[in-house]
Amino acid sequence: MAIYEKISKVLPGFFVSLAIAIPSYLLGSKFPVVGGPVFAILIGMIAALFIKKRTLIDSGVKFTSKKILQYAVILLGFGMNLSVVVTTGLQSLPIIISTIATSLIVAYIVHRALKIEGKTATLVGVGSSICGGSAIAATSPVIGADDKTVAQSISVIFFFNVLAALIFPSLGALIGFDTTSGEAFGIFAGTAVNDTSSVTACASTWDELYGLGSQTLDKAVTVKLTRTLAIIPITLALAFITSKGKKNGGEKVKISSVFPFFILYFVLASVITTVLVTYFGVSTSFFTPLKDLSKFFIILAMGAIGLNTNIVELVRTGGKPLFLGFCCWVAITIVSLVMQHALGLI
Repeated sequence: MAIYEKISKVLPGFFVSLAIAIPSYLLGSKFPVVGGPVFAILIGMIAALFIKKRTLIDSGVKFTSKKILQYAVILLGFGMNLSVVVTTGLQSLPIIISTIATSLIVAYIVHRALKIEGKTATLVGVGSSICGGSAIAATSPVIGADDKTVAQSISVIFFFNVLAALIFPSLGALIGFDTTSGEAFGIFAGTAVNDTSSVTACASTWDELYGLGSQTLDKAVTVKLTRTLAIIPITLALAFITSKGKKNGGEKVKISSVFPFFILYFVLASVITTVLVTYFGVSTSFFTPLKDLSKFFIILAMGAIGLNTNIVELVRTGGKPLFLGFCCWVAITIVSLVMQHALGLI
């Protein structure tokens, strides 16, 4: 009976989130530069203005924004062949480490200087440096970020995603990237653009401009997947910091209580993919449905987060986080270009 009651409490909010996720997924497919998660958050925030009886959907919205988000991160692992990513990503590893470190340092400095709320600064810094919405999805449960903070961080990341997708191809031509090969610009797109949708949009534009087939896209996506691996050490480090900093009745919380166990399942999924593809000859297309389900789960969770967000308050308090995102974005772009020049890639 208890299980039935729990399910019955969750279902209304889950179905409202699902009703937002389906059109958001379709819109995201049609407009990949924006992406389904952003559509879901926006639609959810607008829908929240018209929902009066929130108690009916609260349990389901909370479940969807937290648990479904964790399931999405786990399924992301099935899209990553560790051996391929590591082999191809070694070339770009110094750039990746430099850009991630730069973003986190800049986020910390701006957070301290402008007194930006710590969890917002963490999510914007991690989202800018690693992989946008996916990194925020993985990090938010670990640091205990509420839905408003997640929505605000996703919105900031989205804004600079769109700018990067629109500006970077022209910037690359202005700087003098090689237009006969997609390697250099692919590495730039993979290290300087944070979200996968905008990385692919930016790289595809370069391929189309210079008739390179999918050279740039292949390089950019591989570099991007290598960056995504940084989710693991970052979330583990944050879990450790949270366990040290959080207090419960005067006692420090044990790391086991905040440890992101779903990240272990994410790693396991990556290992399964690697073993099956490398040693058993399973085609990577076999995992496509799981990768697609992961993307849909993220959209579903973002719809729930939108439902739990006060859009008026979000706009009112969004100036500082937007400036933080700008600082991280500019710093990552500059460091990526400097590092590529130092390594002789441009």
